[in-house]
Amino acid sequence: MSLDVQCFTVGVFQVNTWLLTDRATGQAALVDTGESDELVRRLQALVPPPDVRTILLTHTHLDHAGALSLLQAVWDVPTVMPRKDRPLFETLPYQGSMFGMPHLDRPAGRIDREVDDGDTVQLGETTLRFFSTPGHTPGQGCWFDDTHLFVGDTLFAGSIGRTDFPLSDPALAVDSLRRLLDLPGHLIVHSGHGPDTTLERELKTNPFLGYLRREKGIQGPPGIRWAPGT
Repeated sequence: MSLDVQCFTVGVFQVNTWLLTDRATGQAALVDTGESDELVRRLQALVPPPDVRTILLTHTHLDHAGALSLLQAVWDVPTVMPRKDRPLFETLPYQGSMFGMPHLDRPAGRIDREVDDGDTVQLGETTLRFFSTPGHTPGQGCWFDDTHLFVGDTLFAGSIGRTDFPLSDPALAVDSLRRLLDLPGHLIVHSGHGPDTTLERELKTNPFLGYLRREKGIQGPPGIRWAPGT
């Protein structure tokens, strides 16, 4: 494995944020931000301090991108966002009010690069690939290498991301999960909330993926019908 992965669960939403460190060079990336200054404080307490070179977003809901400006005030590094999530990103300064927490409204921060499906980011000797999985949000996506898969709110251990928010699209989520579960089953799934899992485990047991088991001829629970086609 080429990456060391540390999880920091932060904020009122208990979102999983990730510090990825390329073992060969020590260069580090952050995946998602939380909505408060907690991640900043916890990273600053690390010894030695991380050599943060980039910030990668899976999507731009408040709990995943709301602290971007706070992180950029400490680490002025390139920030990468899914291109299709731009409409949601534009609402970030007032998403706190949208969720009944106006004290979390703040400037959105800076985006330096927007990525599409198949684009890559180089972190030292590690190549991180972007895999677009819209549905939870217009641009929700995943970052992965040969071992680790950072999925944001696309997929959880035993569940999936909600598709009843403004700008969500259940039909897109159905297809995104179909594509995602075609990736190698050994990939370790690091979700935006909750524990790690693997694609293989979720394909066999996740109640929201019954439609994929039927399509693939895999035995397992019949699953929950949560959208047309499932």
